Amino acid sequence: MKASCKKSESLHLDGLSPVRSTKAARLKRIKPGYFNPPGGRTVFVPGWHWLSVILLGMSGRPTLATMRWWSTQGEQATRKREVEEDLLRDISERWGQKVIHVWDRGFAGTPWLTMAFVHALCFVMRWPKNYKLCPDEGPARPVHHIPRGKRSWGHRLLWDARRREQRKVGVLAIAVRDPAYDQLLTLVVARRRKGQSPWYLLTGEPVCTEEEAWRIVLIYAGRWQVEMGLRFNKCELAVESPRIQKWDALLKLLMMASLVYAFLLSLLHDILSTLWQQLFRFWAHRTGQRYRDASIPLYRLREALSRLWLTHPPPFLVSLSSG
Repeated sequence: MKASCKKSESLHLDGLSPVRSTKAARLKRIKPGYFNPPGGRTVFVPGWHWLSVILLGMSGRPTLATMRWWSTQGEQATRKREVEEDLLRDISERWGQKVIHVWDRGFAGTPWLTMAFVHALCFVMRWPKNYKLCPDEGPARPVHHIPRGKRSWGHRLLWDARRREQRKVGVLAIAVRDPAYDQLLTLVVARRRKGQSPWYLLTGEPVCTEEEAWRIVLIYAGRWQVEMGLRFNKCELAVESPRIQKWDALLKLLMMASLVYAFLLSLLHDILSTLWQQLFRFWAHRTGQRYRDASIPLYRLREALSRLWLTHPPPFLVSLSSG
């Protein structure tokens, strides 16, 4: 999963390079009922590039696997493709085909598909609707043209974690090929309600039945936990707001934030459920239904631990001074 750490107010820190502003992209989206939405070219701000790998199952808490930061300018200049290839090689050597890699549209394209084929990875990738693929018959064409005229195999009500409601979704699977290397792939189309773009999910796994197609859709739907993890790091752990000039010291601080994030996730294990339920009750009490139903209550857990340790400092927290 890719992200970026923005420092739009700073220009003199080590390792700053242009990064795409996701906040500006959100503000430029067309809002229903509003006219003359902001447009123009993509907004770039000073910052650092960030790559995060999170391991998760069909249910339960996620686990942080690794985080890496790099820059494309200055003495720390590194090519994005080199960092991604190095990380993908490490993951393939560690887990091989024991895991299914889930990638968003930022990884779609021939270079990333080539690396997936080279390392023989099992993957699910969301494919942009205007990118081309080859159907069984005919030349390559935009992917949103391929399922036209084909009926969905079935429908289900799926929980939309972003909007917190049930949505009716239809599913369909079509055999396609990569136009560059003619590799056999499967395109799973998840059709949402009218007015919402379908999910075009590309996978190297054979999909012959409706249940197999739903499995691919549910695997990609779990990616929202990764998005929430990135949001938590930016908002609660303040990885976008370090006040350190030197690159080496900055990396140490960001790695400390990663360890804190991994520690908080480890506390959400089922074995420790009694512990964090007591923490919530006495140090971060909430009465709202939304807080009680949260499957991964990281925000409450961080707040509860913060209040507990401010009131009762642990004995291993020793104050250091230059004198």
